[in-house]
Amino acid sequence: MSVQATFAATLVDEWVLGGVTDAVVCPGSRSTPLARALAARLRVHVRLDERSAGFFALGLSMASGVPTVICVTSGTAAAELHPSVVEAHQGRVPLIVCTADRPPELHHVGAPQTIDQVGLFTTSTRWSCDPGVPDESQAATWRPLAVRALAEAARGPLGPGPVHLNLAFRDPLVGEPGPLPARNGPSLVVSPGRTPALENPLEGRGVLIVGGPGVPDAARVLQLGTQLGWPVLADPRSGCRLEGTIAAADAIVRTRPPLPDTVVLLGTPWLSKALGEYVSAAAVQGARIIGVDPWWQWMDPSGVVGEFHSATPEAWVASSLEQRAPCESGWLELWHSYEKVAQAAIEQVLADGLSEPLVARALAGHAASVGGTILASASMPLRDLEWYAPALAAPPRVLANRGANGIDGVVSTALGIAATGRRTFALLGDLAFLHDVSGLVNLPAVPCTFVVLDNGGGGIFSFLPQADALGSDEFELLFGTPPTSDVGAVARGFGLDVHEVTTVAELESAFAAGPSLVRVRLPGRAENVAIHNALNRAVLLGVTSI
Repeated sequence: MSVQATFAATLVDEWVLGGVTDAVVCPGSRSTPLARALAARLRVHVRLDERSAGFFALGLSMASGVPTVICVTSGTAAAELHPSVVEAHQGRVPLIVCTADRPPELHHVGAPQTIDQVGLFTTSTRWSCDPGVPDESQAATWRPLAVRALAEAARGPLGPGPVHLNLAFRDPLVGEPGPLPARNGPSLVVSPGRTPALENPLEGRGVLIVGGPGVPDAARVLQLGTQLGWPVLADPRSGCRLEGTIAAADAIVRTRPPLPDTVVLLGTPWLSKALGEYVSAAAVQGARIIGVDPWWQWMDPSGVVGEFHSATPEAWVASSLEQRAPCESGWLELWHSYEKVAQAAIEQVLADGLSEPLVARALAGHAASVGGTILASASMPLRDLEWYAPALAAPPRVLANRGANGIDGVVSTALGIAATGRRTFALLGDLAFLHDVSGLVNLPAVPCTFVVLDNGGGGIFSFLPQADALGSDEFELLFGTPPTSDVGAVARGFGLDVHEVTTVAELESAFAAGPSLVRVRLPGRAENVAIHNALNRAVLLGVTSI
């Protein structure tokens, strides 16, 4: 019987009672007490690479909304988690990060796999604790430690995010748990947000701009827009891109439509620079800009928000539906006409052949038809979904690592999402796939399809000033970075089936083929810029003709 095993089993028992279902474990000796306790009670996913494992856990939590426990051994294994902890912190994804550590007597004496792990992720965690080597005299503190870790991860003052428990264990590391200490109080209970009271009614010409992550009741958001006579501009990640919302908002606002009197921002901002400029222009003209988010500091990167409502989107919408403020007649109809001609223009341009916007649009439709989830990589894949995914009766769930907006860990995050049983499609570029290819080691049997846009390098840089300011050789060396590894051969080496797509007709069957890699061979990066420009020109011609 081992005090350390009892301590670990107590933590896990409390987490199970609090609703935790999954843990990600990386092999290691020092973490043995906790790894065994997790394996005895939770669904455990074993991954070899700690960096990849962190993103796998991120995907699990992102898909389920429930904190996932990640357990690694001491030393650089703990340091490898830093990228995923940063993403969880900035993306508000709940994680319980457990790093095993050596006891105090093995620090600063040259013991192997020993680094200073206290405060390792200091600026990127909601809470951290270093409780020391388990001691039976402290047993009454074990359950409160587990409860607080879960509470801080799930709904702390700054919102969901990662917590860090640095757990020191002494040899011997293998033992069986004794009787667990009794519970002295209830497990974590999350209270619903309080409904806010709006001091000033919503009136005049307005727009509702809905960002991610998902809004629990998308139909209610659309209902509010209809009641107010306002268009709902819905990011795919919001889950609100229903029929009747404005999906082509990025292209429409580039045409400089009339400015609104009121803008309501629900959730985090879109990636669209054009939409941000539209809101800023409205603010300059005196529009009322309202940000709705319990963690309002996320809402205002451009400094235009005049009113912050620290409420959940669902609570704010419920309160606003009680209003009956008059709004200008014809405003919503005008936006619906914009949307109609914009979508027709987009369809016409994309009918010319295979392109990155077309793949994003087609994948959105396919994922919706099978009830799937899309994980979109940062850079162009997420933008193409934001700009070109259509409004649908039952849109797919769209997730993304938008916290730090990096391309790290996309493969592993997608596998983590798929490990919840959801049919998952990862939409990513060739560089993002190769960047996290180690996530395919010991590939788990999960329903995940990787749709790789093979355009020969870093496509987003072709949209930036560097593409025009630098010579072609310097640009390709520093920014284009065309990969020399064959994406298809790499995927086959890890046991993935590969479907090569070179025509539009091959897309749908490749999407439907099951877990695999769909390699879409696309025109070059310069051609991709030209297609996007053509789409914007076509929408401009259509909208200005109204």
